Amino acid sequence: MSHFSFRAFRFLQLSRRLWIGLFLLFSAGLLRAAALTDSQALEIGQRIWKNECGGTVAGLTSWNSGEDFASLGIGHFIWYPEGKRGPYEESFPRLAASLAKQGVKVPGWMGGPCVWTTRREFQAAKDSSRMRELRKLLANTIPQQARFAAQRLEGALPKMLAAAPASGRDRVKKNFQRVAAQALGYYALMDYVNFKGEGVSPSERYRGQGWGLLQVLETMPTTGPALPAFARAADQMLTRRVKNSPSDRNEAQWLPGWRNRLATYTR
Repeated sequence: MSHFSFRAFRFLQLSRRLWIGLFLLFSAGLLRAAALTDSQALEIGQRIWKNECGGTVAGLTSWNSGEDFASLGIGHFIWYPEGKRGPYEESFPRLAASLAKQGVKVPGWMGGPCVWTTRREFQAAKDSSRMRELRKLLANTIPQQARFAAQRLEGALPKMLAAAPASGRDRVKKNFQRVAAQALGYYALMDYVNFKGEGVSPSERYRGQGWGLLQVLETMPTTGPALPAFARAADQMLTRRVKNSPSDRNEAQWLPGWRNRLATYTR
C-alpha cells in the first residue's frame, strides 16, 4: 500500500470512528455541544464549511447579491448593519459571544452591528485589515463554530414543538429522534437548521409556507429509512421555496447547490 493510500485508509478509519461515537452519544441522549470532542467538532465543522463556503477561506466572508446583510463563517451566520433588519434571524453577534466564551480572543468591533453598511462597501473592503482579521478568526475557529451550531440544534426541538400544531407534535418529535439516531443524523440536523433555520419564524415564509427544519420534519414519513426520507423532504421544501419566492430573487439558481448539500446527509 502506498504512503498516500495508507493515509487515506487511516483517515477513513478515523472518520468512521468519529461518526460511530456521535451515534452512540446521541442515541444515549448524552450529546451536547460541550460534549463534542475536538475531532468531532472539527469534522462536523469542515463538512458544514464545505457545504456553505466550498471549504475556502474567502467563502467565510460573503454578502450575496440582493441581500442587506453579510453572511459569515462556516454556517453563513447573518450580520446586519446598524438599523437594518430582514426576515432572517441575526446570528453572527451571538457567534462572536460564543467564541469569546470558548476562550477565543474576539475583537470588540465584531460584537456590534456589521461595520460595512452595503454589499458594495463590503466588497470594496475585501483586502482591508479588518476583513483579513475577520477571515483569520473564522478560519482558525472551525471547531468552535461547529459547537455554536450544535447549541442552536439543542434549542431547536422545543421551539419547533411549540410552533407546531398540537396534532402534529408527535410526528415532529418522532422524526427528529429517528434522524438523530442515525450515524450521520446529528450532522444532517445540525447542518440543516443552520442552513435554513428552525422554520418557526413567521417572517421566514413565502406565500405563508416555510422551508425550515420544522417543515421538513412535518413532511417526511414516520417509517422507512430516516436519512433518505429527511433528504427527500428537505428537497421538497426547498423546491417549494423556490417556486413561491419572488421572481426578482432568482432563487432557482441556488437549487442545484442546495441539492448537492442535501446529498451529503446520506453519504
